[in-house]
Order: sequence, then structure tokens, then C-alpha cells
Amino acid sequence: MKDPKKIVVEKKLLVPFVLITSLFAMWGFANDITNPMVAAFKTVMEISNARAAMVQFAFYGGYATMAIPAALIIKRYSYKTGILVGLALYAIGALLFFPAAQYEIFEFFLLSLYILTFGLAFLETTANPYILSMGSEETATRRLNLAQSFNPMGSILGMFVASKVILSSLDSDKRDAAGNLIFDTLSASEKAAIRTHDLAVIRDPYVMLGFFVIAMLVVIALAKMPKRAKADHSIHAKDSFKRLVKNLKYREGVIAQVFYVGAQIMCWTFIIQYADNLGIPKAQAQNYNIVAMAIFISSRFISTMLMKYLNSRLLLTVFAVGGMITTTGVILIEGMGGLYMLVATSAFMSLMFPTIYGIALEGLGDDSTLGAAGLVMAIVGGALMPPLQAKIIDAGGTGFSDLQIFGFISEVNFSFILPFICFVVIAIYGYRTLKVHPKLSFE
Repeated sequence: MKDPKKIVVEKKLLVPFVLITSLFAMWGFANDITNPMVAAFKTVMEISNARAAMVQFAFYGGYATMAIPAALIIKRYSYKTGILVGLALYAIGALLFFPAAQYEIFEFFLLSLYILTFGLAFLETTANPYILSMGSEETATRRLNLAQSFNPMGSILGMFVASKVILSSLDSDKRDAAGNLIFDTLSASEKAAIRTHDLAVIRDPYVMLGFFVIAMLVVIALAKMPKRAKADHSIHAKDSFKRLVKNLKYREGVIAQVFYVGAQIMCWTFIIQYADNLGIPKAQAQNYNIVAMAIFISSRFISTMLMKYLNSRLLLTVFAVGGMITTTGVILIEGMGGLYMLVATSAFMSLMFPTIYGIALEGLGDDSTLGAAGLVMAIVGGALMPPLQAKIIDAGGTGFSDLQIFGFISEVNFSFILPFICFVVIAIYGYRTLKVHPKLSFE
């Protein structure tokens, strides 16, 4: 008979596991339909790279704002309550794209995304520890990696919709025979008509997503979900916070997660700008993002399988070094070779989020709910780092190759020094969890 401690998901928990795992795909879809909107808004709203990157600041800033409130609500009520609140906020934010497009105000779109990610903060703060709790602690990291494997499936669908439904339909991205944007040469009235059309193109998938999220809310509201082990209500959030701050492995895990999310969002957001610098239109450039996500998905399943035989801490360290190597290629190799290295970076990012998450939460017990919130707040790395990378890209002007760093590296290539630094930080955390933290107690 199979040891229950080695079963990743028990049969009695299979349906709840599938329902919660579907949420991973849903926030993956939201993440990756939104990443290309940085490039889309830059053109149609006629703004700088740095201002367009505020899309990511609003999107990932919502996680930082709402993660702790979400944890407190979940601690007070239940995982199911947290999920339902998250889905409601997700739907509201998506549906706000309709009035945003009507008013044609960039800041209204930012507000919509900000509210949408309030919901995603609830979902991630809830779903990750919920999945960890659905079985033994011995298989918790593998179980989370399995659930997280469905996140990139939602992501690749989001990328596909962005490429085939949105970017390919934008009149503002039409080019002449020489590859130059026609939009830049048009009169103010012609631009206004195109802007109205393009913002409606951006709006429609989000509105449809909002109605789909409402349907999921109804399904989960009616479903019978497992209850977590009874929490010790004598443990207050303030006491949990103090213990978490003293826990070096957890603290370093939050820092590593900030840098991981920053690296992921930078690599997936600015792949379009990198390709644009090579004269590749946005819709075609998004295809490289889809290939990167396919590699990410394949690598996630492979790395989850490898964890049966290799230490997850060792894999995290090795994959971080791999990310350092590929981003070095992105910086130094001009042309398609650098783009291929950027696509290949996704193979090494695949296991990082759930592995850092699982390692950081090991042994936290009743502190895991607030601990999970801290790790979801770490998604703020996706809000802070893309605008910083955009400022590097804007260094010589609003184009992508207005100056040469060190005489031979364009600013869009050089901007990937930031993801490289992120992978250095993750490699250090992986090494320390392998060599230092196993000697420490969880208390």
C-alpha cells in the first residue's frame, strides 16, 4: 500500500484540488494578456515607455496593497471566503474596462487593473497555502509545483488572445513598406478615430473575462470545499508577524520572490520591445512570448518530475545560474541570437516561484497564512522593476535603440542587466537554503 505521506493529491480531495488549480490558470491569463498592453498603450496613447510601464506598476501594485488584508480576512473566516472575495474583485476590475474605454483615459485603465489585482491578491494569498494544505507536508512543494504548472497554461492562452485578438487588430500598429508606423504620420482627427477603435479592441477581452470570472464564482460558491485544520485563534497577527520577521529563511525567501517576479515580468513584458528593436511588429513579437511560455510550461513539468530525485533547493540554484547565463546573452548578443536567449530564459524561470514559495513557508504552521501574504506582497517586484527597466530603455529617447552603451550595446539590450541581477539574488537564496538554512530550526 502506498505511503499516504508520499501521495501528492488524495482521491477525496481531487475535485477541490482541480477547482483551486483552475484559479492558477485564471490569474495566469490576466497576467499575460496584460503584459503586452504596455507596448499597445505606448503607441495608441502616444506616451513614453516609462509611462506605459505604469500598467505593470498598477497591476502588480494591487498585490502589494491587498495581500495583507486578504490574509487577515482568510485568517478570520476561511479559504473559501477569500476565494469568493477575490473572484468578485477580479470581475469588477475586468468589467471596469468598459467605462475606461468609453472615456479613453489611460489612468482609468490603470485603476481598473489595480482593482482587478486586488482580486488576484486574494486568490494567490488563498490558493497557494490551500494547495499546500491538501496533503502531507512531505509532498507540499511538489503539490504546489503541480498546481502552478497550470498557471502558465492560462498564461499562454492570455498571450494567444493578446497576439491574435488584440495586437493583430490594432490599427495603431499598422506599418508602411519600410516598417515604419503609419499612426505617427496621421492627423489628430485620424489618430482619435484609431484610438477609439483600438481601445475598444483592448476592452472587449477583459469584459468577457469579467463575465467568465462571475461564472467561476458561482461554481465555487456552490461547491463543497475542504475546511482547513482549525486555526489557533490565540495566535494573533502581530505575534505571527514578529515570528516571521525573525525567521531568516522566510525573510530571505520574500526578498528572493520580489526579485524573481521582477525578472519574470521584465523578461515577458519587454520581449516585444526587444523584438521591436529588430523591426518585428507587435503581434509577431508576441509569438516569441508564446514560444517562451510553451518552454516555461514544459520546463515546469520536467522540473516537478526532477524533484522526485533531486533536492528542490539544488534545482533552484542551478536554474538561477542558468537564468544568469541566458540574460548575459540577451545583453551582449545583438540581433535574433539575443532574442532567442531571451526566449530560452523562460526555461530557467519555470520552477522558481512555487519553489521559493514552498521553501519559505516550510514549518511555519499557523503563521503560514500571514507568511503566504508576505510572499504574495513580494509580487510588488513586478510593479517596481519594469518601470525602472523602461527608464533605461528611454535613456536616449522614447525609441529602443537611441544610444549605444559602451559603444556597442543598445539601451534595450542593456536594460536586461536588471533581470540578470535578479537571478544573482535568487542563486544566492538557493545556495543559502541548500547550505545554511537546513541547519536552522523552523522556529
